[in-house]
Amino acid sequence: MSMANGETGIQNMTDKATYDRLEKDVTAVKGDIAALTDQITDAINTFAGTAKKQAKRGYKQARANVDSTMDEMSERGGAMMDAAQNAAHSIEETLEDAITQRPLATVGLALGLGFLIGATWRR
Repeated sequence: MSMANGETGIQNMTDKATYDRLEKDVTAVKGDIAALTDQITDAINTFAGTAKKQAKRGYKQARANVDSTMDEMSERGGAMMDAAQNAAHSIEETLEDAITQRPLATVGLALGLGFLIGATWRR
């Protein structure tokens, strides 16, 4: 194994013990950097996993809120439709009763309304 020119120059400038100590220190620093890289990678992976879980939880909650709102709106729409149908049925029954009880008044009212509508359209 041959040494690089820089290593040869450092080895010539220092004694063997100092060179060995520097080489050990450089190896230790390399090991520390590798360990730090592993720790940073683990921290980033943990952060990404946590962010993914939170995003899924937020999506599920938003989906549940949308489903709940849609169910509520559907129930309200159904209730409003039922109320409108009941009101129409009630008005129909009231008109039927009025026509049955006062047929001449009803015919007179219909003629009067027809005359007013015709006069309004004529202008």
